[in-house]
Amino acid sequence: MPFDEKNPSAVPAHRITLDERRRLTVSGVEEVESFDESSIVMRTQNGSLIIHGSDLHIEKLSLDGGDLLVQGEVDALTYEEEESSSFFSRLFRG
Repeated sequence: MPFDEKNPSAVPAHRITLDERRRLTVSGVEEVESFDESSIVMRTQNGSLIIHGSDLHIEKLSLDGGDLLVQGEVDALTYEEEESSSFFSRLFRG
């Protein structure tokens, strides 16, 4: 859905671009739930996305525009289905 000036709440589409496994751009980000050098957990328009890797750093985050730029070695991208459980129950499940 293209951006509509009459509807400023329109969020950009969810897209992922990975360059050489070292630079990751994600659009359609609604919230970053947690991050460290080995993983980043975020909520997107299409569900929760987990980025796994090493030496991960968030270089740019714009929740107004829904854009995220990550630098580091990306090993995997994983989507999780939305659950009614809280963030902490997802974090501590075994």
